[in-house]
Amino acid sequence: MNRFGKGLLVLALVAVVAMAFRVSWNALRDVAKATGADGTAATLYPFVVDGLMALALVATLVLTGDARRFALRVLATYTLASLVLNYVHGLVPELHGRSVDWSRLADWDPANWALVLLATSLPVGSIYFGSDLVAKVLHHRPDPTPTLVESAEISVNRSMADLGEHPELPAARVEEVPARPVEPVPAAGEEESERVPVGAVAAEQPRVRRATGRVPVVARSSRPVRTAEQLLIEAREATAGWAIEKLTAEGIRKAVRTSPAKARGLRETLRAERTTPAEPLPVAERA
Repeated sequence: MNRFGKGLLVLALVAVVAMAFRVSWNALRDVAKATGADGTAATLYPFVVDGLMALALVATLVLTGDARRFALRVLATYTLASLVLNYVHGLVPELHGRSVDWSRLADWDPANWALVLLATSLPVGSIYFGSDLVAKVLHHRPDPTPTLVESAEISVNRSMADLGEHPELPAARVEEVPARPVEPVPAAGEEESERVPVGAVAAEQPRVRRATGRVPVVARSSRPVRTAEQLLIEAREATAGWAIEKLTAEGIRKAVRTSPAKARGLRETLRAERTTPAEPLPVAERA
């Protein structure tokens, strides 16, 4: 509905309320005179009842939550009271005269007392409830209007909830950890002194992070890569004065600065060379 249509709707509501107020005017004025009010008080009495109904209606449109429910209860109470007084005015012909003076609102005394109490308590209630409603409206803070992005997110969430779907959660990021190389198990014939605890080897050989890309020339090692024959020659020279019992893989590794696997191979080769007897020279070569 556009702004023009809303304006017409508000004007129609104001017209209906005004006509209803005029219809109820005579009944409330005559009831006020019957309870002892003078001419001026009887003329203002309809504003006390129907006027508070209009105020409660406006407060209902503005307030929210518990304050709105309170305004609705006030509106319902005064609407019911106005209905009862209009109904009594229609049942008692004595209240219809132009010079209405003090009279009874009902023949039965308890009913008359209750109606008089209702009619005289409405002005006091209007003061209390009217002040409370005005204070609630003045101190009311409307909820902040959501931004365009929040509105879009709310609409998307509601649409997905209606369809029974749930937004996919981002997958957990799993980082691949390179497997640690497993040290080969030493042979059954190795001496107990050659077995090095895993913790000691790990402490002596700090873990080197593998390069993820091409290693710069400056960062490369200046030591040339040695062949197996060169390593064997260096091992022979370094262990020339060692006893065969001292030919351990760890000792050879530290002497020639090589890997544990190559050190074990050098150890087996050197032991084999020292334990194998030298072949005798031929007779012709002896002569």
